[in-house]
Amino acid sequence: MNKYQKPGELYAGLRLHQNENSSGCSPKVLDALATITREQMGFYPPYDAATRACADYLGVDPDHLSLVNGLDEGIMATAIGYLRPSADGFIPEAVIPEPAFEIFAFDTEVVGGTPVRVAPNRDFSFPLDRVLAAITPRTRVVFLTNPNNPTGTAMPLDAIRAVSHAVPDGAIVFVDEAYAEFSGTTFLPELATFRNVIVGRTFSKAFGLAGIRIGAIAGHPDTLEPLRLAIPVYSVNIAAVVAVQASLADLAYVESYVREVEQSKALLYAACDRLGLGYTPSAANFVLVHAGDRLAQVLHAVSKRGIYLRDRSTEPGCAGMFRVSAGVVAHTQQFIAALEEALCDAR
Repeated sequence: MNKYQKPGELYAGLRLHQNENSSGCSPKVLDALATITREQMGFYPPYDAATRACADYLGVDPDHLSLVNGLDEGIMATAIGYLRPSADGFIPEAVIPEPAFEIFAFDTEVVGGTPVRVAPNRDFSFPLDRVLAAITPRTRVVFLTNPNNPTGTAMPLDAIRAVSHAVPDGAIVFVDEAYAEFSGTTFLPELATFRNVIVGRTFSKAFGLAGIRIGAIAGHPDTLEPLRLAIPVYSVNIAAVVAVQASLADLAYVESYVREVEQSKALLYAACDRLGLGYTPSAANFVLVHAGDRLAQVLHAVSKRGIYLRDRSTEPGCAGMFRVSAGVVAHTQQFIAALEEALCDAR
């Protein structure tokens, strides 16, 4: 137990470092979980109803979608399905525009593939020319994130189309859309045309289900098959099956939270302007703040006040930067007050 944690508390401090929905899930989720029977707990879960509900929400055919134990499982299944070296010594490559979700490179290396990192533009706009130049006959996956993490920048859909056309036969483009509810943009309607693209979605962020681990991957069945073979049988548990259906039956809750995220981002932008801190405008539920030589001071002072931020300063193009979640307005106001106090104390 650390000094911010009280007896009986599950978490300590204010968690603004993981892009979670810190207001939690819809109350309807807890009501639904309370209905789970002893028999349901004793049996392996059925997936048909949850798969149909997710497919309806995402606008895809249920046969073109698989549930996963958090989107991380979908990313690992992509690496297993497409990036393992072959018996004849062929080592596949994964193209990864940076800065990026670290799991892309980690999973690539775990299965024996080679990550090919693409340097960012100074303004974090998508470096399409360099991504296309990084594609080779060894490319088997291009990992894209829209909006990007940790920058929050949106990617033009034309860029995804261009990458899809450029990859060699047998390769795929994996589009991580973990933050699509906040950006309002998705590539899902184009999957019928771009059969070498897989889209990954999660219910951890806007839906507040990070603690129960439920996501989905969508694409043409032939493209999904190598991933489906890599996903353990019954990896999604009964609680997640029940929770996601209850969440999808209460989209008003999600829409309300998305509106609150927009309010929080506006407050953060205004605070940064007032305090002389830079930032990257975000299409997600977080903001990348450019603190420069004040980074260590900010991180230390805010941490002492029990608020967690994510130091991104070691990532390409992110020197002097930290990421802060933008969700519940009251939590954002609490962070801003701590930030103002920390910077004013140093003057």
